[in-house]
Amino acid sequence: MVSGTLIHSARGYDFIIWLFTLGRERRLREAMLESAALSPGAAVLDIGCGTGTLAIAAKRRVGAQGVVTGIDASEPMLVRARRKARKARQDVTFELASADALPFADGSFDVLLCSVMLHHLPRRMRPQMMQEARRVLSPNGRLIAIEFGAGVPNQNSLISNMHRAAHIQPDALAQLVTDAGMRVVRQSALGMLDLHAVIAQP
Repeated sequence: MVSGTLIHSARGYDFIIWLFTLGRERRLREAMLESAALSPGAAVLDIGCGTGTLAIAAKRRVGAQGVVTGIDASEPMLVRARRKARKARQDVTFELASADALPFADGSFDVLLCSVMLHHLPRRMRPQMMQEARRVLSPNGRLIAIEFGAGVPNQNSLISNMHRAAHIQPDALAQLVTDAGMRVVRQSALGMLDLHAVIAQP
């Protein structure tokens, strides 16, 4: 376990996501998965999976032959994630783990999803997290890292104040990826809430 910013109220977390996206969580999730371009049969790891919504949606895309695992450092989040997966009848594995010490063998996953979680880690921990991501990524795999950029236009809004310290500029995110030995193949805006994606390969 590591000392990052943990959110232990799983129900509260889901409410915050709904509030922050103005009820457009499904649209945002689909935009994230479109960036990931998941293929049937792929092995996917969702780092910092929270209550599991994205991981469950990813499982629907990779199908019965695909494997999806979610890790989070908060057990209450994982309890809710497992409950969601059972309700959705989706076979997703959720494990308690720290992003800077992934409990998986080298090259285990085709796709890594790192969605709006990196800013929760202390700055000193982020390079190690990216090194671990590089290690568990298969030689032909890809990492999709999604974070907030400069902030939404109205800096006095409730949304801006909630995420004032949660911004990682696209260039800074890309630098973290390249410093870990991966190459950036694409950067793009998701078109919602100043979110941007960096897609990288080993």
